[in-house]
Amino acid sequence: MSLSPARDVRLAALRAEVQAIEHAGRRGDAGALPFGINEIDGRLAEGGLALAALHEAAGASSGLWDDAAATLFVTGIAARLPGTVLWTLTRRDLFAPGLACAGLNADRVLYAEARSDEEVLAVMEEGLRHGGLAAVVGEVAKASMAATRRLQLAAEEGGTMALLHRRHKKSGSDPLAETSAAMTRWRLACAPSAPLPVEGVGRACWRVTLARQRGGDGHEWILEECDATGRLALPAPARDRPAAGNRGARRQAA
Repeated sequence: MSLSPARDVRLAALRAEVQAIEHAGRRGDAGALPFGINEIDGRLAEGGLALAALHEAAGASSGLWDDAAATLFVTGIAARLPGTVLWTLTRRDLFAPGLACAGLNADRVLYAEARSDEEVLAVMEEGLRHGGLAAVVGEVAKASMAATRRLQLAAEEGGTMALLHRRHKKSGSDPLAETSAAMTRWRLACAPSAPLPVEGVGRACWRVTLARQRGGDGHEWILEECDATGRLALPAPARDRPAAGNRGARRQAA
């Protein structure tokens, strides 16, 4: 039995009202945080990292140096957002002075120690929905597609950036192999530092791979690590190249 035109109109209005309720309070159009490097921002679909969204980072290997690079990469992003940062984790291996070297001072960080990845994700979700934080950072070894969808929705609703550091479960694993609702996914590896005009060791460098982004292609750069303001830099002369799949070979720092 076909519906009358008047009933069709009422149903359409009801659907629109339901959609408005579902999206009420979301601030997914809050803008983006640029890296301040044209070679990177020009390749990101949003011109930077979407503020009300989930972003992920992982070390290219399970080695300490690559894992630390991923931590500092996330730290630098959070440091450039004004306000308090909630950082939740299960391992007691976060080094506050190291975060400060990447621009995130201890007086800006609220630490929440959880007993499991599930608790980390739950704390992140609550922090994101609060809406009063600069960013919410979580460290997990495993997060399902459903869990990352919830984080993405919570980030949209609270207008807050979610940064998920995916840590290796075991040597040889790829934390980014799991599917995710994240807007961007990054892989970090140590690279030789740029040569200095005098004898000595230059600023540490990372091989930064944009493994995936929604609405755009991946890419790869060699970048100097975060400075005391959380900013990355291109070495001189700058060289970049297209992303080459899931290359994860560890590069030792010079």
